[in-house]
Amino acid sequence: MVSTIQNTDVKQKDADHAVVVAITSHAAFESGADDGDEVYREGVAFPLLQALQKVNERLLEENPAESLLFDVILITTDSQQQQQSSRVISSTRHYGLEVSRFCFSSEEDFIESLQKNNVKLFLTTDTNEVTQASQTGVVSVLLDQQTAVCPSEQLRVMFCGDAVIRPDTGPMPLTRQAAQSFSTQLGEMRQKFGMFDSPLSFILVTSHGGRESCRGALQMLRSRGVSVDEAYCLAGAPRGPMLSLVQPHFLLRDGYSSLEE
Repeated sequence: MVSTIQNTDVKQKDADHAVVVAITSHAAFESGADDGDEVYREGVAFPLLQALQKVNERLLEENPAESLLFDVILITTDSQQQQQSSRVISSTRHYGLEVSRFCFSSEEDFIESLQKNNVKLFLTTDTNEVTQASQTGVVSVLLDQQTAVCPSEQLRVMFCGDAVIRPDTGPMPLTRQAAQSFSTQLGEMRQKFGMFDSPLSFILVTSHGGRESCRGALQMLRSRGVSVDEAYCLAGAPRGPMLSLVQPHFLLRDGYSSLEE
């Protein structure tokens, strides 16, 4: 059973052009907040939510009629938060988060919420949820505590260069098709801003291979309309130090991804 509530406090996005991003409420808010509190405490996805909102604000500053915007929906599968739906909604309003719709579903039915809302990116802190979503062709990201310290004024997206230049063998998997389509939409958004002071930044990292691998990934992304702001060729070096430096909100690759991979 899936229940959807439209947020009347927020202007609804153009369904034909908006990029729908679904975030679970247990990623946005801490479920363990005291029952006496009227609102939930901020969760690990909070800076990411604010960064998505910042991109929308800047796009509308550039063009008030802009329709290529992030359309954020909140999906609740947590049983405790299910029983406190009004608290989830009031928490969103308390923090001024621009969430268009609230979807309440069981853990078994949340995929239906993703499909009905044409979700392009799904973010959660639950490994099982992200695995299920990726199997249906939805670009899915596993968030962790590292996301909580990312910047909120700029959305920083990391592309996995090793996945970008992976040769196609046989039919293209649904997740790869979805990831390429999503990256193209992100590229369109990025092109609407100048080289400097952009609220959307792309980072390319190739974990293996040398300069040729990095160059090949750059060329492939550019062919999809994606120009990166920073590029790192690790050539087998550990990724941890670089991640702590650039602080990406999430990694974009085939299937589901985690910055800890």
